[in-house]
Amino acid sequence: DGIGPEIMSVAVKVLQTVAEAEEVELAFEEHAVGGDAIDKTGVPLPPETLEACKRSDAVLLAAIGGYKWDNLSSKMRPEGGLLQLRAGLDCFANLRPATLQEELVQGSPLKPEIIKGVDIMIVRELVGGIYFGEPRGFEDRDGERAGFNTMVYKKSEVERIARVAFEIAKQRKGKIVSVDKANVLEVSQMWRQTVAECFEADGCEGEGLSLDNMYVDNCAMQLCSNPSQFDVILTGNIFGDILSDQASVLTGSLGMLPSASVSAPGKPGIYEPVHGSAPDIAGQDIANPLGMVLSAAMMCRYGLNEPEMADIIEDAVADVLAKGYRTGDLMNASPDGAELTKVGCSQMGELLLQSIAEEEIKLSFLPK
Repeated sequence: DGIGPEIMSVAVKVLQTVAEAEEVELAFEEHAVGGDAIDKTGVPLPPETLEACKRSDAVLLAAIGGYKWDNLSSKMRPEGGLLQLRAGLDCFANLRPATLQEELVQGSPLKPEIIKGVDIMIVRELVGGIYFGEPRGFEDRDGERAGFNTMVYKKSEVERIARVAFEIAKQRKGKIVSVDKANVLEVSQMWRQTVAECFEADGCEGEGLSLDNMYVDNCAMQLCSNPSQFDVILTGNIFGDILSDQASVLTGSLGMLPSASVSAPGKPGIYEPVHGSAPDIAGQDIANPLGMVLSAAMMCRYGLNEPEMADIIEDAVADVLAKGYRTGDLMNASPDGAELTKVGCSQMGELLLQSIAEEEIKLSFLPK
């Protein structure tokens, strides 16, 4: 929906170019979801779209939603299609990186000396906890109305999300911080104990990983005062919901942030930018495609097991930014006095392709 087709076009061209250079065969199928699907079929997630996604190796999703569908019921709105897709693919883990591009340090609300070098991956449990726990509802208590929810996790749910964090940490710096509220909540005490047992049972320390625990309130404070200490943050649904949004602000631009919702190994995950569909600027060729492109890089790294492709894509994004090219939303995120060139969505895509081509030419001259 909205800017989705524009940014997806850039991401697919980048993927095709890198795949060809790396001699990787990619096959794409395009299917309707969200508002586009409502307009075409009357529902936000047509059965044929879900079935195609289940058959795939990975799902690349642009953006859903828009004002024209706001009056529909929650299940029939575009966002309902995304929730149904996550459920249909059993995507229980949400991956939200918060990485600061050095050229965009001025866009962060934090001081450069605090934010510099930040590279965080938040691994959030997505289908359990207080958002889904039963019982829930409203009732009369002591003569007045009360609302209640249940925060519950089974041991197996904690084990599987912990193992996702362990595997991701192996591809990064190897430092895991498990975030909970074990000083108050029994569910957090069980969470902390289970994560520790799982870490030991899997022999993670012998693989060079480390595990620390942190209370959620302290983590929120540390994200503002010393964010570079974090590598992988592992946490439950409600804590992850809040902390991932807080971390996203650190980088200074929502348009740069990718995300993923993944399932068990071997099953397809969903890779999408954090930003919305931005209907106000749709069709004007001014959208920032870099969050979409970096989501494609995440897909290569975590969904397709093609880390070399991910590296090439991420390097191209860094290269284009280093040369001073910016979409409109990034113009104020650069240091004072920097020489910048404002570009549109499609031109940013062409610059990425040019950067990839230049890098491939350089590599061709290196000895095999």
